[in-house]
Formats: sequence, structure tokens, C-alpha cells
Amino acid sequence: MTGNSAAKSVDVATLRQWLGGDGEIAFLDVREEGPHGAGHPLLAVNAPHSRLELVIGQLAPRRGCPVVLLDDSDGVAEKAARRLAALGYSAVHVLEGGVGAWSAAGHPLFPSTNVPSKAFAEIVEHEYGTPAISAAELERRRRAGDNIVVLDSRPLDEYARFHVPGAMTCPGAELVLRFADLVPDAETTVVVSCAGRTRGIIGAQSLRTAGVPNRVLSLEGGTQGWRLAGFDLEHGATTTLKPASPQALAAARTRAEAVAARFGIRHIDRATLEAWHAEPERTTFVLDVRTPDEFAAGHLPGSISAPGGQLVQAIDRWVGVRAARLVLVDDALARAVITAQWLQQMGWDVAVLDGPFDGASLATGTDMPEPPLPDVLRITAAEAAHWLDGGAAAVAVMASADYRRAHPEEAVWAIRPRLDRLPASVLQASRIVVFAENEAVGALAGADLAEIAGRPVALLDGGIAVWRAAGRSFAASPDDPSDKDRIDTIFWNHDRHAGNQEAMRAYLRWETELPGEIARDGLAGFRLQAS
Repeated sequence: MTGNSAAKSVDVATLRQWLGGDGEIAFLDVREEGPHGAGHPLLAVNAPHSRLELVIGQLAPRRGCPVVLLDDSDGVAEKAARRLAALGYSAVHVLEGGVGAWSAAGHPLFPSTNVPSKAFAEIVEHEYGTPAISAAELERRRRAGDNIVVLDSRPLDEYARFHVPGAMTCPGAELVLRFADLVPDAETTVVVSCAGRTRGIIGAQSLRTAGVPNRVLSLEGGTQGWRLAGFDLEHGATTTLKPASPQALAAARTRAEAVAARFGIRHIDRATLEAWHAEPERTTFVLDVRTPDEFAAGHLPGSISAPGGQLVQAIDRWVGVRAARLVLVDDALARAVITAQWLQQMGWDVAVLDGPFDGASLATGTDMPEPPLPDVLRITAAEAAHWLDGGAAAVAVMASADYRRAHPEEAVWAIRPRLDRLPASVLQASRIVVFAENEAVGALAGADLAEIAGRPVALLDGGIAVWRAAGRSFAASPDDPSDKDRIDTIFWNHDRHAGNQEAMRAYLRWETELPGEIARDGLAGFRLQAS
């Protein structure tokens, strides 16, 4: 056993055997986003301890699934193991020596996020020969009046923040579905853009794989490449996706059926899905790859909204169990099939659900079921003020960037993994008030803080917004917490979208070098079918 935790320890060699095997395993990095983004094993999925109980049900819903927790060998994994054991997880392990042991054994660490998906896209470009166009050449051709269109394959909110001037929004999996509406002329050259490289590559190759008659290219470096070429971006667009026309839907279905046949995509019915759900030794994720608006209007109970393009780009956002089964839902078929063929080539066991909504009772909205939260005392703003007047200490459980901009004047910044590092003035106070941006995250921290400090702890009901509405004082602290302490923030090339050209070049260079690093790691499990 590891300390007093409910978890057994596992060494690096054994963990790599498990990761390379056929069985299910959830390898979870319980460090915060900052350390994770600075460097982590390729297959480690980030499940920050600060909100572990809030994400575990989505990332690893089967409580008998083997789980391995990764930290900096600082005790956080043991804390997380105890919390998972309390939730009923019965096969939890902690990696001996944490991330340092992984590195010391000679295995690479990868910065950034969603690395397997990004590496996969780079390999796709190489194996499929996906063509690209530079920003300078694209602008030259557009100014010359060439018949050319730019499609931005990112989600609507990213497109709204910035995009290549004149680009039309068409998030990843929507490209094949809506192609006939957006590009009715077969002579039009199509350029697919994103913020960097990978979503543009996957989007462009999706159209090529689907057999559209047009010449399709990715934009080298996406919006970063555009800025490096000296061009400005457009900002602040507001847009929505109109329903695809019957003609576009029909064309997309025909293309999808051909892709499904070519790649041997498995189709299942709802009876099979129900049987899979009943199997106690397998994890089955039901992922709705339509748009978020379509999902909100009606979806299968228990399914998760995971728009197809983003699912390929960031599968570790939704799926934390290696070797799990993935079932994709899309009544238009095309988005599910195009997504499925990519996931299959990434090594996933994937199927498309036929007639997903036929005769089904659908749920609406986007709210996920809230996991059980610890029983923490909640108090009103007036009661919190009374506590503070009586000598209570206060902590603010909020994003460090938000804390720097404005926080309740009395509160020191706090984050769950480091509650035991709070100053003595907090830990030894008679009582402690927790101000939180997210009350669920605040409840988790509050329960831990009560255990650590052995003092009464109360969570402000309604969160920081209630304190502000009550007219209470807020303060800014531009340098507090220090960058070193801001473990909730990824600093690796973080300002590449804010104009730092050195960071842009470094990030794009890193992406192109990923295939070599992936080969050195040896665990990706990709199975490309480019030929």
C-alpha cells in the first residue's frame, strides 16, 4: 500500500505494460493544468485534483476500471486516491515516484494539451500527403481574384474571437455535412484553417477522404501562420450555423456511406448499445457528435455532447479510459462516420449508432448530472461578513488570473492541492470563509480545508457573485499569486495567440516535431489506413 491511501503503488515499467496492453485503464494526471501543460506522459489524461470528483464520472464512469494516478510525488495522488475510493472506485493505483520517475526511466514528457490528437494530425498529413498553402500564397491568390474559399474548422466561439479575414465558420465535423451548401462550385479551391496546424489538417483531409470534387488544402500554421506572414486577423464576429439543406444532407450521407464502407466502420443498433451498457467489465461512452445546439434540443439520456471535430482534436477532454468503447450519435450520419474513421485510425474501438433517435425518449438541455458533493456549511453574505468581523479568515477559490484582477479584499488565493500551504493566519484562524467562483469546486476545497485546519469552514452560498452584489470590497493584486504558484495556468507558449511571434514559431515547430517524439514514446497505438 502507498501510505494510508486506498491505492496500491505501481512502477513505471508495469504501467507501460498496462498502457500497451488490450485492457482498459484510466491513466489520470491529477496535477493542475499548469504542471500538466508543462510536461506529462503522452497518454496521461488531465483530471486536476481541484475538481477531480466533478470530472471523474465523465472521464472514467465505470468504478471497477483500473485507475492509475500521476502527480509530482508530492502526496496529491494519494489524496486523490482516497477521494476516488470514497466514490467506490475499487482498482486505484498511484505511480511510484510520480512524473519524475517516468522521466528518470527515459520516457518522454510532452508539453501542451491534447497531445495524442495533435500528434495524430501531424502523422495524418505525412501519411495521406495532405496538401497545404502558405498564408502569403493564399493572400496572393485571393487578391488575384482566384475562385477560393476559406473554411474555419474551429468551434464558433473560437472563430468569433479571431479568424482569417473572409473565412466562413464550419466546425470540424460539420465540414462534410455542410460542404454542398458552402461550396456549391466544384471548381472552387477550398482552404481549411484553424488556430495552428492540426484541426486544419484533419478538416482538409476529412473533405479529401469524403471525396469532394474540389481541390482542398490546409492553411499552413492557421491563424498563427497568417499573423507570422504579416497579415491581420478579424475579431468579434457573431455567427450561428444554419440548418444544412436537404441537398447538402443527401450529398453528405452518400459520401459518408462510401467512407464507412472503405474503412469498415461498425454500425450498431440500440439493442446492442443496451447490451454493451450491461457488461460490467467494459466502459462504453456514448458521444453525441452533433452541434451543441442540436444536443441541447434533444439527445439520448446518458449521452455526452462532444462535437465531432473537437472530439478528434481533444478526445482526452471527454474520454479518460484507454481501450474503452466509443459509440457515436448523429442522425445525419456524416458527422459520426467521418469522426469514427479518424478515431478508429487513432486506435479506438468505435461504432456508429444507427437510427439513434428512432422511437427514443430524448432529454433536453446541456446540464450534466451533478456528482455528490461533500456536506459543507453554507452561509449568506451577511453571515460571512459577521464571521469576518469576528476574526474569521477568508480564502478565494478561483482562477488565479481572475484573483489577480479582482478578489474579495479579505481573501487569500487558494487552490485545493495546496490548501496545506496556506499561511498560518488562515489555518489557525477561529473560522474560515470560502469564496468560490464555482461553488462545486469551492465545496471540494472547503471540505478538505476543514479536515486540514480542524476549524469550522463555511462556503459563501451563491459564490463570489453574491459578495459583489452585496457591495462588498474587492481588490486587485497583479503579482499575487506569483507565476510560480499559479499551477492552474499553462505558461508554455501561452501568449502565442496574443501576438508573441517567438511563441507562435516555437509552437508550430513543436507540432511538426511531434511524430518523432511519438515514435520515441512507443505507446500511441495509431493505426492509419491511408493507402
